[in-house]
Amino acid sequence: MAEPKILLENLIFAEGPRWHDGRLWFSDMYAHEVVAVDMDGNRETMATVPNQPSGLGFLPDGTPLVVSMKDMKLLRLDSSGPKEVADLSGLAAGETNDMVVDGQGRAYIGHLGYDVHGGGTFAPASLILVTPDGEVREVADDLAIPNGTVITPDGKTLIVAESRGPRLTAFDIEADGSLTNRRVWAEMEGTPDGICLDAENCIWVGVPRNPGSFVRVAEGGEIKERIDLPDQGGIACVHGGPDRRTLFLLEATSGRPSEIKGRGNGRIRMVYVDVPGAGWP
Repeated sequence: MAEPKILLENLIFAEGPRWHDGRLWFSDMYAHEVVAVDMDGNRETMATVPNQPSGLGFLPDGTPLVVSMKDMKLLRLDSSGPKEVADLSGLAAGETNDMVVDGQGRAYIGHLGYDVHGGGTFAPASLILVTPDGEVREVADDLAIPNGTVITPDGKTLIVAESRGPRLTAFDIEADGSLTNRRVWAEMEGTPDGICLDAENCIWVGVPRNPGSFVRVAEGGEIKERIDLPDQGGIACVHGGPDRRTLFLLEATSGRPSEIKGRGNGRIRMVYVDVPGAGWP
C-alpha cells in the first residue's frame, strides 16, 4: 500500500465521513460544521450545527441527514438550513453519535449511553431507528457505546462497532427495519470507532487511541492490513473516489475535549486500496 497523503488539515475533530456526489462529506464536530471537500482539497462548509454534528447520511433522493449530538436530534439539511426530522431524546441516554442510512432511507443512530467525557458511570446504550415516515423506535439495546455502523450490499446485515466492547457486532435486518439474530462479528484488540465495509466483506476500523491505527478486519477477527499512526488516533474512515478505491482516513491528535486546543488537532488523509468499498455508507 502506498503512503497515505494529506487531503485536508487544520481541522478540529473530523467525524462521520461519507462519499457523496464527487466529494467527501464529514462533520468537524467541535467546529460545529458539516463540510464537503473534493479530492483536490477544495472545501466548502455545507451547514452549521450549533449542538455539534456527528453522523451523516443521505436519503435516496440525495438529501443530507446529520445527527445533532447535544440536543439528540436528527436533522435534514435543506437549502434554507437544518430542519428537525426526529427528536431522539426520549430514547437516547447520552449524546447521539454515529449513523448509517440505508438504501430505503432508514436511519440507524447510536448514542453514548452516559456522560462519557464528564466522568459519568458506564451504562449500556442502544441503536435507534428513524424511518422515512418519521417513526422512531429502539431496535437494539445493551450495546457498549455503539459507534461506526455499516450495512452490507444486500441490505440484510448491519454491523456496528461497540467501542467499549471492544467488538464488531452484527444483526440481521428484517423487512420492517428491526434488528434480530445478534452475534459477534469480530472481537477487537483496540477500541473500534468509525468503520467502513469493502467488497471482500472485510471492515476497515479506526482505532482512536494515540498512537492509533486503521486495521482491515475479516469476519472472525483476522487482521488483513494495518496502517499505523505513530502520533495520531484513527477516528473514522470511508471508501470513496470515482471507483470507491480511495480510503479516506480521519485522524486526530486527541479525541478528549479537554485536550483539544483548536484547529490543527484533526486532519484527513487518503490512500488508494486494492479492494473497493461496498454497501452503506
